[in-house]
Amino acid sequence: MKTLTISKAARKAGVGVETIRFYERKGLIEQPLKPIDGGYRTYPNETVQRILFIRQAQELGFSLH
Repeated sequence: MKTLTISKAARKAGVGVETIRFYERKGLIEQPLKPIDGGYRTYPNETVQRILFIRQAQELGFSLH
C-alpha cells in the first residue's frame, strides 16, 4: 500500500494542506498517527479518494455542517 505525505495527498486531491487539516479537525478524515521514530505522517490513497468525494458532495450543494 502506497502512502503519501500531507503535501502529496493535497496535491493529488487538488486541495491545499490546510483543507486536509480542516477536514481532520471536523472529523471528516482521520489524522494518521505520528511515526514513533519521527518523520512525517503518511496518508493512504483512500484518504485522497475520501477528499475527492467530500469535494464532489460540496459541489452538489452539501454542507460540511
